[in-house]
Amino acid sequence: MQKVTRITDRSPGIVKLELSSGVRTLALDVGGTGVKAAILDENGNMIVNEVRTLTPHPCPPEVLLQLIDDLIAPFPSFDRVSVGFPGMVRDGCVITAPNLGTRPWHRFPLVAALSKRFDKPVRLLNDAEVQGLGVVSGHGLEFVVTLGTGMGTALFLEGRLAPHLELGHHPIRGKKTYDEYIGDKARHHCGKRRWSRRVVKALETLRALINYDVVYLGGGNAARLKGDLPKNSRIVDNAAGLTGGIRLWDHPTPVVEPSRRRHPPPCSSLTSPTPASPDRAPPASADTSARPSTGASS
Repeated sequence: MQKVTRITDRSPGIVKLELSSGVRTLALDVGGTGVKAAILDENGNMIVNEVRTLTPHPCPPEVLLQLIDDLIAPFPSFDRVSVGFPGMVRDGCVITAPNLGTRPWHRFPLVAALSKRFDKPVRLLNDAEVQGLGVVSGHGLEFVVTLGTGMGTALFLEGRLAPHLELGHHPIRGKKTYDEYIGDKARHHCGKRRWSRRVVKALETLRALINYDVVYLGGGNAARLKGDLPKNSRIVDNAAGLTGGIRLWDHPTPVVEPSRRRHPPPCSSLTSPTPASPDRAPPASADTSARPSTGASS
């Protein structure tokens, strides 16, 4: 493939790079506050710096698709697409999107739409789970919490992605859910220090529930935490929400190959998952084949 060079600058999409000849993955991290994109080499390293734009509201499917087109317009070519999405996804379709507006997104075939748009194979997973794939060690019970517009979660046992629980929408104090208690609106209302104490309380509650060995704190607000955190807590680079996308190609997740699946099953057929064959055998630490669906985060 061709070599591409650009002027180095801090402006979005302006980087200096030399593209490798390996497989290139467009990684998309869709959030309730912002949408990010980057291009990864076959080892998951960024070969085009991430670009970011604010998520518009409302943000129905056609708005997000056009936003992605505009965001990646300066990018060089790529071979496949990985997407982290802030909601419950199953068989390439969106089930819920609480911070984008669930009604227009319900059962929207996002994998098929992007595959048709780019004529590339596409894989989709919940955004907190993509972040987890980028940071977990594959040892013990590892928990991922993303702090952004709301609270997203993912759970891994010996590197295997567990069934998702929509913990962000569960109550933690009175009628307040985790999303309401430690989400971005709460941070602005309470201030960093009080909000940070709330996060610590939430982590203590979640540890009593899950008894995890380690918790990774990601998302845009993790770096804003103040004070001491539980000793088994680690703040991780939020870039893992993009770089973790390379792991979607390690194991069988829903995928549309443009040359073979022009007409995937309708999203109404959500009870009969038919994942495509993986490009290569999954490593033991990343096998999610026993888990037919993913969950939600916000």
